[in-house]
Amino acid sequence: MGFVDSINGLLADPPPDFGFEVTEAGLAWSSAKGKGFTAFDPNTLRVSPSEENILRPDSIARAVREVTGEGASRKRRTAAVILPDYAGRTTVLDFDSFPAKPEEQETLVKFRLRKAVPFDIDSASVSYFPQPRHGSKKIDVIASSISLETLARYEAPFRASSLHVGFVTTSMMATLNAVPTNGCRVVVKLNGLVLALAVTDSGALRLLRTIELPEASPDSIAEHLIPTLTYLEDEWGKQPLGVYAVGFDPQWLAPEVTAEALQSPLGAAQAHNAGLLGWLAAGGRL
Repeated sequence: MGFVDSINGLLADPPPDFGFEVTEAGLAWSSAKGKGFTAFDPNTLRVSPSEENILRPDSIARAVREVTGEGASRKRRTAAVILPDYAGRTTVLDFDSFPAKPEEQETLVKFRLRKAVPFDIDSASVSYFPQPRHGSKKIDVIASSISLETLARYEAPFRASSLHVGFVTTSMMATLNAVPTNGCRVVVKLNGLVLALAVTDSGALRLLRTIELPEASPDSIAEHLIPTLTYLEDEWGKQPLGVYAVGFDPQWLAPEVTAEALQSPLGAAQAHNAGLLGWLAAGGRL
């Protein structure tokens, strides 16, 4: 599968032997032995869509070996890897019509992304899938991209442990599998200084923004969340049935916003494992 393919696609295949979520803090993991978290050494990872992310590859390799075992395995083992939201770009593109031929689709998506991403789109992994908009003839296309060099560096420690990385996605895209699919829902996810803000409607992703904040504070979050809620009401005529906080106390949000912590079938979603729990909820491994 390509980068950030529709996560529902993995339900058709046997689950991977391992699931991993990479964050600046460390490596959350799941396997037949259970689930856990292995911290990285300081200054191992600095997430960016345009600069070097992995500053200490030895630290990530050590964390992977602690989970998978030392040395190469003769058995072919598979892994799903969930990357930080800010390592690439995922956006919702709207089209009045969308071509039927895959080559025309890819050309059109890359054209729309070319000026919207901080890397060369021709040297990037691009994945997309269309979803018809309920009650409209428009088509929303979920398009994700990441620099091929950045993607290769993230995958390298797993391949070094003889793992076949068959599925790669980003944290928010996986997290959304833990969100109820009825009505309009808003997910506000904070990891370090990166805020990911997603809006779903009847289970379909309608908006996704990833912002680097000047500081991790209630005011910084409100600066982006409140205008989004106002837009939903003024332009869509919708009020969310739920606002979910991940990575911070829901009470941080403005008094006029009623929010709750996002709960997955396997427990409360945290900054370091929200994507992994969402992936598990989608059938990764329960």
